[in-house]
Amino acid sequence: MMIDVISNHVFHLHNEKISYLFYVMQNGQLGHLYFGQKMDKLSDDDISYFLEQNSKSAGTVKYSPQTGNFNLSDRSQEYPVYGSSDFKEGAIDIYREDEPWYLDFKYDHHTVQTDKTRNLAQPATYAVGENESETLTVSLIDEAHQLQLDEKFSIFHDQSVIARSQKVTNLGQDAVQIHRMMSGALDLPNADYQFVSLDGAWLKERHIHSRPLEQGTVSVASLKGASGHQHNPFIALVNGNNLNHGEVYGANLIYSGNFLSQVEVDEWRRSRLLIGINPEYFDWLLKPRDEFETPESILSFSANGLNGLIAANQDFTVKHVIDRKWREQDRPIILNNWEATYFDFDEQKLLSLATTAKELGMECFVVDDGWFGKRNNDRTSLGNWQVNREKFPNGIGSFATKIHDMGLELGIWFEPEMVSPDTDLFRDHPDWVVRHPYERTSIGRGQYVLDFANPAVVRAIYAQMKPTIEETHLDYIKWDMNRNITEAYSQYLRTEKRPQTEFFHRYIMGIYDLYRMILTDFPNLLIEGCAGGGGRYDLGILFYSPQIWPSDDSDAVERLSILSGTTLAYPLSSFSNHVSAVPNDQVKRITPLQMRQNVCDFGPLGYELDITQISEEERRAIMQNISFYKKNRQLLVNGHFQQLMSVDPQTNTVAWGVYNNDRSEAFIGFYRKLARPNAGVLHYFKVPFLDAQLKYQINAEETVSGEILKNFGLREPYQFNGANEDTAQAVGDFQSFIYHLVAIK
Repeated sequence: MMIDVISNHVFHLHNEKISYLFYVMQNGQLGHLYFGQKMDKLSDDDISYFLEQNSKSAGTVKYSPQTGNFNLSDRSQEYPVYGSSDFKEGAIDIYREDEPWYLDFKYDHHTVQTDKTRNLAQPATYAVGENESETLTVSLIDEAHQLQLDEKFSIFHDQSVIARSQKVTNLGQDAVQIHRMMSGALDLPNADYQFVSLDGAWLKERHIHSRPLEQGTVSVASLKGASGHQHNPFIALVNGNNLNHGEVYGANLIYSGNFLSQVEVDEWRRSRLLIGINPEYFDWLLKPRDEFETPESILSFSANGLNGLIAANQDFTVKHVIDRKWREQDRPIILNNWEATYFDFDEQKLLSLATTAKELGMECFVVDDGWFGKRNNDRTSLGNWQVNREKFPNGIGSFATKIHDMGLELGIWFEPEMVSPDTDLFRDHPDWVVRHPYERTSIGRGQYVLDFANPAVVRAIYAQMKPTIEETHLDYIKWDMNRNITEAYSQYLRTEKRPQTEFFHRYIMGIYDLYRMILTDFPNLLIEGCAGGGGRYDLGILFYSPQIWPSDDSDAVERLSILSGTTLAYPLSSFSNHVSAVPNDQVKRITPLQMRQNVCDFGPLGYELDITQISEEERRAIMQNISFYKKNRQLLVNGHFQQLMSVDPQTNTVAWGVYNNDRSEAFIGFYRKLARPNAGVLHYFKVPFLDAQLKYQINAEETVSGEILKNFGLREPYQFNGANEDTAQAVGDFQSFIYHLVAIK
């Protein structure tokens, strides 16, 4: 059992790695006690010590005359409420008309559940069988306001994670409005942390940013209708700055819409972390007997620095968020035609590319934007998911047969959430477009967003997509989304007499519903998520799409920073990589093919360049790399990942590694962005994940003990120092080197 209920209503969730404790406070609400390293069986004295929390603050408002010195302002709570002696931001706000309710949820009962099935209707964590997880549901009642709050806490076998969600039910006779309902809260007794977030912009997503916690509030958020390029829902609180030492707390959200992730520090330097749906432009009408459930939040813990958090988040996501079958199936090596042709292609040009791809050893041909309607540029035809007969005169099914007959899988690009003004869909259903009823309306990229809050719209789009999926026996979808939501307004909600502030949440639930329809009918279809690149890289999308296009910037140097940030929160197997042409189309940087391939080999591999125009030397290099990748694909995609140097995006040198379960084999990537003059002195970097009791052969050459590599280090490749051109392993800018370490007897 992973959940113990101790006398006085103390709840202890524990497994091989962590303990999480909370209790019923004297006012009936839930108080937080501890989240951290596993503690073995707790004695009565231990519990008494935990519960000795008499108020030590002076001059604060007391909770009630009946509770004496008790107040909430200096108590750690599980789901705090503002305004009843606690003045920090709370997790839930509910109003009746314009009257704020100061909620008072008191413990009523609890239940424990041992199954957690995977349900395509809404992304959430799951477990297989009855021994992998336990879920504690604590039901609390606010009698005065006739509301029930169900708090769910899930713990998983051998995982450093607690998953949390909440459901509120209106037991009364009047409708009420939810103004705020967060998914996760964590009160910590101090503020000795760095706030780490993954921030950036289009073409430079999820760079690691760090700042100290101080009195006040620091937050990241999105109001774009998606998790966004600018900020990611994931945040971490890091004690110390060592990759392998120090306590770290992580928080993430299984959600793809507007979010808020924040930490507030009070006057006593106590920290409150909140994560959930962004309360701005959110309001939910809760009629009598209605209920509302939050998306799940993920709270993770590491006592071993950022690498410990990386291990916790990656292992948990591949086992309990992403469909497990994708861990067992090889991800195909793809050729995507986009940067090879853009919109300028026809069937013969694509078949030529596909033929060459097959010769080079690639496994899946993906037809990107431009195959449908009259799509010769990005200002037309979205919402008309019928094949362009000028490009495919014999139809898309005939083309698919030719691709499959080559022994290749086939993928096709869709942007199902969008519509162009020149389509029948737009003309026939103007009420299906997201836009307010006033004269001025924004337009982006010549397209509008479809109202996926309306179930009829979702069904209509799937009715267009399904025949193409069936006709082509499709293996792979690239799902794109290139425009954020403006003037969020739904004619459907107006007709249904629902608040417009429900739109953003209903929209993202419509996205999930389309995923559900597709994967119910085509369960083996691999869907790659994309949103102008990395504009919707989150656990909600990963629940359905095992991999995501991380950025429209395919430059190898920029990808070092993007991958370093992304892997703090998401598994390497989710990071879709494409080797592209140079000069790179996004930054015009020229990097060697060796570096581009050495970066892309970590994770699902793909290519996106005109391979019919490359030199014979480049052909040989690509064939050699694909052969290497196929031989080692499972380890490069699904191995345990760690960072080996600084994760600062400004650093000049990057190193990371993947290793197998028994640490008998590893691949390490080393990258230097810019050369340094007279750098001939030997340098080393430590590889802490190796087994000190084993000896390792490095690239089938020298043999070194794991103890030396862990504590002294792995030798960096010999650099050119102005006079050693005959022995230098790394010359010029944009250096890269792959080490293969294999344990020997």
